[in-house]
Amino acid sequence: MNSNLRQLFTIAEKPVRRIIGLMSGTSLDGLDVALCAISGSGMDTRVKLEQFDTVPYPIAVKEEIRKVFAKDTIPFQQLCLLNPWLADLHAKWILECLSKWQIAPQDVDLIASHGQTVYHSPKILHQLPGFPNATLQIVDGDHIAVKTGIITLSDFRQKHIAAGGEGAPLALYGDYCLFSKKGEDRVMLNMGGIANFTFLPGDLTASGVFVTDTGPGNTLLDAFAREYFQVEYDKDALFAKQGTVHEGLLSSLKNNSFFKEPFPRTTGPELFSKAYVYHAQQQSGANEISPYDMLATLTRFSADTITDALKSVLHDDRDYAVYASGGGAHNPLLMGWIKERLPRLQLRTTGELGIAGDAKEAVLFAILANEAIAGEGINFGKPGMPAVTMGKISFPA
Repeated sequence: MNSNLRQLFTIAEKPVRRIIGLMSGTSLDGLDVALCAISGSGMDTRVKLEQFDTVPYPIAVKEEIRKVFAKDTIPFQQLCLLNPWLADLHAKWILECLSKWQIAPQDVDLIASHGQTVYHSPKILHQLPGFPNATLQIVDGDHIAVKTGIITLSDFRQKHIAAGGEGAPLALYGDYCLFSKKGEDRVMLNMGGIANFTFLPGDLTASGVFVTDTGPGNTLLDAFAREYFQVEYDKDALFAKQGTVHEGLLSSLKNNSFFKEPFPRTTGPELFSKAYVYHAQQQSGANEISPYDMLATLTRFSADTITDALKSVLHDDRDYAVYASGGGAHNPLLMGWIKERLPRLQLRTTGELGIAGDAKEAVLFAILANEAIAGEGINFGKPGMPAVTMGKISFPA
């Protein structure tokens, strides 16, 4: 047997696997690095978050990614170069984290790399006859494996698409294994660049689980914070809280066919871009809106589309526990408006479940890698939620 396959078999047989989960989202704020000790698989999965850190993307790195990010026309050489360049940076940052945590690379079993999404194009967005759902994440797994000496799983979303999904959201596969609780209906609400939620039924049935993107989370807020105030994001909603919601612009922002598509649906900054907002301004006569009113309106846009999606699937006569994560969970204005529109919901954070909200997505990719090595595909019994394990395997040698 090939020695790499023998090592993989040994890892799959271990009672506890140490897996580093990596996540860099559409907000381009940095690389989340979560070192997890994982036992079991499926509904028997148990996770201990041993270490976590976020390595901020330097401005120069963000600028290089934005040359190709969510654009229809790009310099193709830039895309080609970014794939190994970012992988080498991610490998360097992983090794720096391990050194800081005083953990040797050989004491880590696997790396689960989400990569960096540069374009997401499900059929509901591209609407080109004859072409399938598509998505593209760069950061090559072979480069990470060779540079760190650790077996690396990457490119998780392609299997999901190949099996009939849209490549996102993938959170349900980890959410169901890790956060389901008998007797409690739960909603795992993640508000990164794009917002999504997973519903977890208290009866634990896989067929009762569903997941969807709701629309923008922070992507538009961040884009206009950069444009108006030259900051990466509106920390604590400092600017948005000084503004007033422009109702006409808000109505135009919400007038898009995406919000009428059935669940599960996915989207990205390819749709919810500055051009999307400029078009809504023209439609509503809001071209002279102040920067503060713009950020207030965009925050309300995220809050309304999140709560509209939740209202469409949750019953008024039942209690639900909602656990928030992602950058949006730190936005007091966004969280306040969600509570205001859904007063019956118990709005909490995933920190109460033992996984810090900022670490949750990185942890979920560690779980996906664990499932690929030691688990089986979970059958949710619904279109767009295929029963597959995901991740391409790269060996260090």
